[in-house]
Amino acid sequence: MDHRLNGYGQPIGLPVELDLPRPLPPHTPLRGEVATLVPLSADHADGFFEVFTDPAGWTYLGDETPFADRDAARAWTATKASSRDPLFYTVLVDDRPVGFLSLLRINPQAASIEVGFIHFSPALQGTRAATEVQYLLMRHVFEDLSYRRYEWKCDALNAPSRRAALRLGFTFEGIFRQALVYKGRNRDTAWYSVIDSEWPARRTAFEAWLAPANFDADGHQRQSLSACAPG
Repeated sequence: MDHRLNGYGQPIGLPVELDLPRPLPPHTPLRGEVATLVPLSADHADGFFEVFTDPAGWTYLGDETPFADRDAARAWTATKASSRDPLFYTVLVDDRPVGFLSLLRINPQAASIEVGFIHFSPALQGTRAATEVQYLLMRHVFEDLSYRRYEWKCDALNAPSRRAALRLGFTFEGIFRQALVYKGRNRDTAWYSVIDSEWPARRTAFEAWLAPANFDADGHQRQSLSACAPG
């Protein structure tokens, strides 16, 4: 039963036994076995310019466009480094910037937060590191900050992002029609979430998948992430 009755016989939500508001996320590094998330810094600009070479990677990234040159990359990165919502992290692999992502729509009173503004370079896409950084951020939100809801939203036409959300264990919640206009075009937004009660099972799956024993000598997975989920 996901509700209770008040004194008038009306259904109302279950009580929330959590100190609210929850803290804002501290902008501190999150370290894994193969990748690290660090606060995005202007120092990462040249690295981003070197790895974000495919203009198609910017298609669904809000109003952002590919870097015209190094100066543009530096100006963009300096601006994002000063933002606090979105709160940007750089993905480092072997101390090299290979992507970024952020926490946004930060709502301490509701203990809700979104992961988004994700841009992974070809060197990061589909790797163990790409999954590990998603795990690190999700664990940080649920365990360190005790948030209740972790959201993922994307253009409903962005098939790779929608597949990624499902693979990572998010639940599809629906389509918000004509939700945004960006780059002069309509965006219907697909909504996904993980909630705190689901996190223990998600953590078990992530940790089983990320374990070194799940990869062969060539770095190929032995079991998929979904196969690692508890039955």
